[in-house]
Amino acid sequence: MAQQGEIVTLAHGSGGRLSHELIERVFRRRFDNEWLRQGDDSAEFRIQHSECRMAFTTDSYTVKPLFFPGGDIGRLAVCGTVNDLAMKGARPLLLSAGFIIEEGFPLADLDQAAGSMAAAAAEAGVSIATGDTKVVDRGACDGLFINTSGIGVIPDGVDISGANARPGDAVIVSGTLGDHSVAVMNARHGFGLSGDLASDVAPLADLVRAMLGAGGVRVLRDPTRGGLATTLNEIAGQSRVSITVEEPRLPVRPQVRGACEMLGLDPLYCANEGKLVAVADPGAAGALLAAMRGRRDGRDAAVIGTVGTGAGVALRTALGAHRPLLMLEGEALPRIC
Repeated sequence: MAQQGEIVTLAHGSGGRLSHELIERVFRRRFDNEWLRQGDDSAEFRIQHSECRMAFTTDSYTVKPLFFPGGDIGRLAVCGTVNDLAMKGARPLLLSAGFIIEEGFPLADLDQAAGSMAAAAAEAGVSIATGDTKVVDRGACDGLFINTSGIGVIPDGVDISGANARPGDAVIVSGTLGDHSVAVMNARHGFGLSGDLASDVAPLADLVRAMLGAGGVRVLRDPTRGGLATTLNEIAGQSRVSITVEEPRLPVRPQVRGACEMLGLDPLYCANEGKLVAVADPGAAGALLAAMRGRRDGRDAAVIGTVGTGAGVALRTALGAHRPLLMLEGEALPRIC
């Protein structure tokens, strides 16, 4: 039970340790069921009297600013939900969209966000089939919040879960890290950082289809809030394994690395919106990389580490030293997605 006087803080929305504690303490305790216990980005279920497996997910978006280099809240809302479905190996089918709009919000901005959603949905091959709109008093929300839910079909023979990693497996990322966080921070605070800083927000269902065709994939996750380090801790915890990451193999664009150094950020804890982490059979890693690099959103894919026995996540530096990679503590950058 909650103690009198306790409150929700911004850090509870970070995707890090406090987010996980909040989910366990409140939502999982109150809503406990077989689907929540799966612990993945989408809940897998079967239609009654059918062998068809489905995936279902929902997410809400409150990014600030609403429009940023490389994307906006509309593109983010579609891609984020499409990607959560894809991380179960599902083929996304339909989305819903709910809008909470502050009184006085410019109609032109709403139309621009809706246009971005339509373009992203077409790119991902999904339809926005239903939705809802609420307008609230000035000050009751910050401009525009969007919720999207999605449903998809899991193909026969596909078994993707954060609980599937095994010792010896290869850990792969689909591309460069930290692009989204740095682009949003630069736009939000007007730092004027140069070097083509843009969000990576993109739908990943096509990349996942190519990966499933290559075979050997056991786990898929998109490292959004909390970044790569937090996502790897989630996988290690679900699968009850350890993960070691090789620092020299981590793909980070020089301009993003420079911005992180200037702003005191760690790319391993920065949000990404168009990247995925895969854990795969080591014998399939070569074919998997080739398939990924043949797609636009996987051209910078790299094997970055291995799964081992034990527990926890560690980074092996270029000098051979080890340091633990823990879940994000606190809030590195609020209102990121």
